[in-house]
Amino acid sequence: MSFLAVNWLAVVLATVASFAFGAVWYMSLSKQWMTALGKTRDQLDPSYTPFIWSVAVEFVMAYFIALFTPALMGTVDIGAGALTGFLCWFGFVLTVMIMNHRYEGMKWSLTLIDSAHVLGVLVIQGVVIGLFGPVAAAVAA
Repeated sequence: MSFLAVNWLAVVLATVASFAFGAVWYMSLSKQWMTALGKTRDQLDPSYTPFIWSVAVEFVMAYFIALFTPALMGTVDIGAGALTGFLCWFGFVLTVMIMNHRYEGMKWSLTLIDSAHVLGVLVIQGVVIGLFGPVAAAVAA
């Protein structure tokens, strides 16, 4: 397995698409999210730093979806990408969020909002990566 043999255009576009989804998700649920978080707008970081981190980590997630999809599914298409995103979410993200939020005493509504966001991120990334196919298809085009 070559760790660089991914469709980088698909990874970048998956990052953009998932970041856009997150913007819509949290703008739509901002009131519910702040209530679940137990903070006011004034208590949050007003800088761009969280947004920069979001793009960076979503790029890493998209890279791993692009890397894992052919390894797990044997192919890179929309269904395989979406399923890989779902499996990564269910196996790692949801479980870790539940564990951490229970130790932190967070509300279940926060776990639901945040974990559903990451589910959307990973499935959208899988779909975008599936649309573009494997790196060989990108090179051959």
